Amino acid sequence: MKALTVLAAPEEFQAPGPELFNIPPIISGVTWLTKPVLLALLSSLVVVVFCWSAFSKPKLVPRGIQNVAEYGYMFVRDQVARPFLGKDTDRWMGLLLSIFFLVWVWNLMGVVPFLQFPVASHIAFPIVLAGTIYLLKIYLGMKHQGPIGYFKNMMFPPGLPKAVYILMAPLELLSNLVVAPFTHAVRLFANMFAGHLILAFFSAVGFWFLFEQLSPLGAPVGVVSVVMTIAMTGLELFIQFLQAFLFAMLAAMYIGGSLHAEH
Repeated sequence: MKALTVLAAPEEFQAPGPELFNIPPIISGVTWLTKPVLLALLSSLVVVVFCWSAFSKPKLVPRGIQNVAEYGYMFVRDQVARPFLGKDTDRWMGLLLSIFFLVWVWNLMGVVPFLQFPVASHIAFPIVLAGTIYLLKIYLGMKHQGPIGYFKNMMFPPGLPKAVYILMAPLELLSNLVVAPFTHAVRLFANMFAGHLILAFFSAVGFWFLFEQLSPLGAPVGVVSVVMTIAMTGLELFIQFLQAFLFAMLAAMYIGGSLHAEH
């Protein structure tokens, strides 16, 4: 950072930081109406329109958008749902497919020109989605295993010496009711937060040294930053897909664990 400051003289280069995520309301006085909220609503609309266009009037031989959507459906079914839900896969495909596409579009908002803000980089959105899955997990567990049976199966997994349960039972309770939903939300948030910050940094460096403070010494730094921005954007696209996959996969795992007690 000191080297960048020296090259940027006489003005000092200011690297972007967490202030990127302090976005004021669009309308003064309406505190909830911010850019992330609008992008979250837009993401929901995109997913609804996409799924409606693909599946409202399905054809025997899929074409166009239906063909694309069915590839997505098969991916979620085979890679996300079936490993954890088995015979219950079809029953939960609507929810899991919606979660996967919604989180993916949330993340893609970070690389869409002019929008360029990943919705999940605001912790409130992953928390609400993970919290909803968490409540569903507890409801299904108590419904299918009984209130006592659900917590018994959670805290006392079979096959361990009884003395181990003294330590294992509270750890399992803490892991399932606190750590699991927390990490479910934070994993998505942290990746999108860090990715957006990195892209903003390299973009800012490139713009500064190629436009704001163009100089013989600074120009190569600006070119390298532009190349890094392109490379990191490609990596970020992969991470955005991966995080949507992992979020949906964990949701399937939690639902499957509540439907069927481990034996």
